[in-house]
Amino acid sequence: MISLSNVIKSTEYVPVEQLRMLEAVRRHLRQDAAPVEDQAEPLTAEHVLNKDEQLASLRQSILDDAESFAEEHVRNAADEAETMLSETREQIDAWWTERREQDEQLVESLKQQGYDEGYQQGMAQAEQEIQQAYERKIAEAQAVLQQAYQAKEQILQEAEPFVVTLSCAVAEKVIQQQLTVDPDIILEIARRTLARKRESGTITLCVSPEQFSFVHAAREELGFAIDSQAELEIIPDTSVNDGGCVVRSSLGSIDARIDTQLSEIKKALLQVAIQQEERIDDGA
Repeated sequence: MISLSNVIKSTEYVPVEQLRMLEAVRRHLRQDAAPVEDQAEPLTAEHVLNKDEQLASLRQSILDDAESFAEEHVRNAADEAETMLSETREQIDAWWTERREQDEQLVESLKQQGYDEGYQQGMAQAEQEIQQAYERKIAEAQAVLQQAYQAKEQILQEAEPFVVTLSCAVAEKVIQQQLTVDPDIILEIARRTLARKRESGTITLCVSPEQFSFVHAAREELGFAIDSQAELEIIPDTSVNDGGCVVRSSLGSIDARIDTQLSEIKKALLQVAIQQEERIDDGA
């Protein structure tokens, strides 16, 4: 005999293993972030454009893989929900068949004993129990799908900041290698920064101790970038890493260090990612 308790038994759903999914995304990101070759080509407009396209391609590839992984998980959850509902229907049909066979025998007895009213009440109660069991199964299936969709959104939201961090790290490594290949880039950065200081008096150019000799040798050339009434002073500064410079004067300073500029770019991109997450949460 099939017990009604078997029909309405609870189905325990194992929550989505979000940590495992996120680890798979991060592992994929680490594999794609191949080291930059030691020998870099000279810095040209085409070279910079290619690097931007490579970073954009890497970012899109990672987001596409994360979304594909999440969508596959949603499909698996939908299949699991459908299987669960199918099994429930089969159990209900089997129970109903057995109950009907028993009730056919009971009907004869009840008719003979004049208990038609009691029989109808029993049938109504059985139908109510079956309906309640079916509704519980539907609710469980909906919960499975909802958790899967939430996991998908979380994967995409957590992948975006990681892509920003990875892109900035790759960009910094590319820039450092290019500075090694073409040190004149440092002079160009210093020249453009000095040109922003259109004032008289002493203007101090702070550069990395490792690059001090190279920059100081170009002092006369760099002097043309400032006002003719200003005096240029070049000093080594340990707070300035390789690449970039800091220009100071009586009216203030300009921080043109490479790491500072990359940090500002990273901060802006992360802020955009956070705003996108907030818009998604508000729409949820």
